[in-house]
Amino acid sequence: MTLDPGASAAAGTTEDVVRVVLADDQDAVRAGLALILAGTPGIEVVGQASDGEEAVALCRSLRPDVAVLDVRMPRLDGISATREIVADGLADVLVLTTFDLDEYVFGALRAGACGFLLKDTDAEGLVEAVRTVARGEGIIAPGVTRRLIHAFARSAPTPSSATVAAVRDLTPREQDVLACLGLGMSNQQIAERLVMAESTTKTHVSRILTKLGLRSRVQAAILAQELNLSGPR
Repeated sequence: MTLDPGASAAAGTTEDVVRVVLADDQDAVRAGLALILAGTPGIEVVGQASDGEEAVALCRSLRPDVAVLDVRMPRLDGISATREIVADGLADVLVLTTFDLDEYVFGALRAGACGFLLKDTDAEGLVEAVRTVARGEGIIAPGVTRRLIHAFARSAPTPSSATVAAVRDLTPREQDVLACLGLGMSNQQIAERLVMAESTTKTHVSRILTKLGLRSRVQAAILAQELNLSGPR
């Protein structure tokens, strides 16, 4: 477990600084990720871990904005670590994977990860993904977003009657936002589509997650796909 220099002081930084914990059992990979993120203005790597247990412990003590986790790690894998981190509200999670579609990614999304990124993503893509997750928006590796959501929706159990009823109880505007989430839209895109302020969109998304008992907007997108919600006209 590594507390990066200045980590203790990070708690007093401004809200504009995204505080990140990294976890990967490969030292070279972890060092490379840290080098990219730490060298980016507005992002601070406050801790590094070599396995899932260390990652959870760091998130519990440091309360970062984003935890970037590898899937396959010793002692506690990325999926289990994600489940603990999300359940306790310690951070939003971005999962790294070598494969664009596998049972590990599905498990991570079920555990509440905000999204996943392929390890071959370039530096710019990594930075943008971290910032996107920090804004409260989900992200899935470009090129596989809809394919992943569709595949996940097909493999998931049919939504319960209680979930269907909860969706029907959403306001018409919230239902429109949920449908847009199912199309993989960002908050900005939803705001433009529905002609509303982006801050209003964020409020609607937050209320949808609360009302439906979901952990992330990615889970909301999958539910929208399962229910075949059509976008607003």
